[in-house]
Amino acid sequence: MKKIVQVILPILLLANVALAQGVVVGKIKDREGLPVVAATVVIKGTNTYTVADAEGQFKITAQKQAPFTLAISSVGFKPQEVRLTELPNSPLTITLIDDNLLNEVVVTARRRSETVQEVPIPISVVGGTTVEEAGAFNVNRIKELVPTVQLYSSNPRNTTLNIRGLGSTFGLTNDGIDPGVGFYVDGVYYARPAATTLDFIDIEQIEVLRGPQGTLFGKNTTAGAFNVTTRAPSFTPGANFEVSYGNYGYIQAKSSVTGPLGKKFAGRLSFSGTQRDGVLENVITQKSVNDLNNLGLRGQLLFVPTDNIKITLAADASRQRPDGYAQVVAGVAPTLRPAYRQFEQIIADLNYDLPSRNPFDRKIDHDTPWRSGNELGGVSLNIDANIGPGTLTSTTAWRYWNWDPSNDRDFTGLPVLTLSQATSKHAQWTQEVRYAGDISSRLSGVIGLFAIGQDLQTDPVHTEESGAAQWRFSQSSTSPLWQTPGLFDGYGIRTTSRLQTFGAAVFGQVDWAITERLHVLPGLRFNYDQKKVDFNRQTYGGLQTEDPALIALKRAVYTDQAFNAEVDESNLSGQLTLAYKASTSMNAFATYSNSYKPVGVNLGGLPTANGEILLDLARIKPEYVSHFEVGIKTNPTPQSTLNIVLHNTDIKDYQTNVQTAEVGVNRGYLANAERVRVLGIELDGNIRLNNHLSFNGAVAYTDGKYVSFKNAPVPLEETGGEAAFKDISGGALPGISKWAGSLGGELVSNPGNFFGQHGKFFLAVDSYSRSSFSSSPSPSKYLNIGGYALVNARLGFRATDGLSIFLWSRNLLDRDYFEQLLPAAGNAGHYAGVLGDPRTFGVTLRYSF
Repeated sequence: MKKIVQVILPILLLANVALAQGVVVGKIKDREGLPVVAATVVIKGTNTYTVADAEGQFKITAQKQAPFTLAISSVGFKPQEVRLTELPNSPLTITLIDDNLLNEVVVTARRRSETVQEVPIPISVVGGTTVEEAGAFNVNRIKELVPTVQLYSSNPRNTTLNIRGLGSTFGLTNDGIDPGVGFYVDGVYYARPAATTLDFIDIEQIEVLRGPQGTLFGKNTTAGAFNVTTRAPSFTPGANFEVSYGNYGYIQAKSSVTGPLGKKFAGRLSFSGTQRDGVLENVITQKSVNDLNNLGLRGQLLFVPTDNIKITLAADASRQRPDGYAQVVAGVAPTLRPAYRQFEQIIADLNYDLPSRNPFDRKIDHDTPWRSGNELGGVSLNIDANIGPGTLTSTTAWRYWNWDPSNDRDFTGLPVLTLSQATSKHAQWTQEVRYAGDISSRLSGVIGLFAIGQDLQTDPVHTEESGAAQWRFSQSSTSPLWQTPGLFDGYGIRTTSRLQTFGAAVFGQVDWAITERLHVLPGLRFNYDQKKVDFNRQTYGGLQTEDPALIALKRAVYTDQAFNAEVDESNLSGQLTLAYKASTSMNAFATYSNSYKPVGVNLGGLPTANGEILLDLARIKPEYVSHFEVGIKTNPTPQSTLNIVLHNTDIKDYQTNVQTAEVGVNRGYLANAERVRVLGIELDGNIRLNNHLSFNGAVAYTDGKYVSFKNAPVPLEETGGEAAFKDISGGALPGISKWAGSLGGELVSNPGNFFGQHGKFFLAVDSYSRSSFSSSPSPSKYLNIGGYALVNARLGFRATDGLSIFLWSRNLLDRDYFEQLLPAAGNAGHYAGVLGDPRTFGVTLRYSF
């Protein structure tokens, strides 16, 4: 932590410090004698830190002999340092002084405890307080605070989490490839993107790391990582109870209880439950849809057998049961098909019209219910053992995901696709072992082993089934045979598939201090991935006939497909960083890295050509990522930070999910673009003007293009032309706004009382804006989303202990906007939109002790 040389830091030592078997204990208070809750205590130069409890008390194990220095920090107070020249023998009391200096946030991104401004990685941190006070907070809100994050979700399974526009395929998820953004909770890797749609439970902080992270984390991540830390069990009893009420019938309840279960055991139990009415109206059923119905539970048991060993057993279970994730028809694109195959002519022939031509009327008439049954959970065992000058960590975990959906993929009230249900179950196990510590006075590092196994199966089958109106949408000639009664009614496909994967890696990174100011950080990773897929799709139903002409029409919609594939790849990747501390207020770094996204397999069905299945698309090449970035982190004043990063990423054999006009592959299929490039510049900063007023902001320019994609499917409006593929080299990558930014501020009062509670009043406003972006893997002039801006606000009273109250609003100005646009199955011309939520507001009451 940066030394404060401008002022004299008053530290009150009531007595010498006490050390019982290497443990330093003490209490942190303010000038009024009140405890400073959640103050951070770090032993400088090590990865050892702790957080003060609700009484301001702390306990920390010294991993090195005296002399050493304790660094203490908390929001709104001057950072302080306590130099201990000998092992103490009585409690330490530290008085922190209010100040307008920025709090130095401690992160563990490099498997050690250090302040965020010291880390030579572009990193953004969202604290637990922001999560708690913002109302209805999940990962989707992160993109409004960190503009380099993109999240798109048409339902929990079809969720894309990207950083700088890279990570996962855009559009409907294909389970056969790995995400490029790692999502970790307390060191456990979550393999399924559905985890990002759940409510956060008892969060301490969220670190967003930008750029490849293969030499510090277990799972190889080519675009970045989310490192989520939950609140740990405490030996000091404490509890938090919270309830929120809002418009659209919003109700959320949260609670967390922690305390000792014995001399060496402590526990924490956390709960979250959320309900909200829908924000769309089905005009046929007269019901509101797209509601919320979430439950989550997390339990932790901490065992400290000695001062050098900490064992944490954790288990969690979350469930979503919404009548939700319906999409409205957002527009109609004319295609190159004959007039009778255009959407407007099709629905006119069927005497149908949409319930509204304005998607923001939020009206639908879907005849198939939307269901998104989403269950995730698991158990983990984490062991931290202080051995020598470092810490040996073992993290063992098992997790599950059960998915039970129902969708109306034609987005209309017509019986076109009456069933679209990809029920699945997934299980994973992971094992990570790593050692992080000092090798010598100038050398420190991390070395680790990681292994993951996954098993994803249909449960029991994936079903797509046509209705009575399918013939008119699939009709590709004027033959009267298309109108044969019952030809397509009940005609569908049932798919049985299983994907088994195994991955293993050895990784490490060294921090070599050539001088006190200049550091070199090389990292290396060896990765092995194996995937086995068994895919079998069979047609059923419809008119039973022996007429070859009618059979040919049915096969033009759905065909039998079956294939097996087994692939394995190994690769060596790495990175090299130069970090230079020009002064106490300026750190610069430059990084070059290369990394790989593992080989992929298609699990959504394969397209056909001249009646033949394109089996060569069953296997997708791995991505090769070459990345360079340079950045400067500065503290222009003790009250501010200002950071800038320039980055450039080139990807060979970019894995993308592309749309096809074939109904049988309405989820799209995986393909490789020869080369893509993403470059940009990012600027972020914070300033605390005084004890009461602070601001934060970030802006990102990101330019992502297909450098070469010569055989891409045509965009929606070119469906039906002479060619089914086109060269889209030079086109924009989907999901990337060239400009995105956030700006926020908070006004805090002096300490005061509210209904007998001691605390502070506050007013906070944050805004998020982004420019237009493409919502189609093949750029389309109809599937572009215009830029928009959102404003969120919160007002309340924050108590140290006791009762707190907050008023909050999201999308305060009630802006209408799309989050995503999706063409309907079959490319008839109409496309659907995922709508952003309208204005929501509410109140949160919290009681803590």
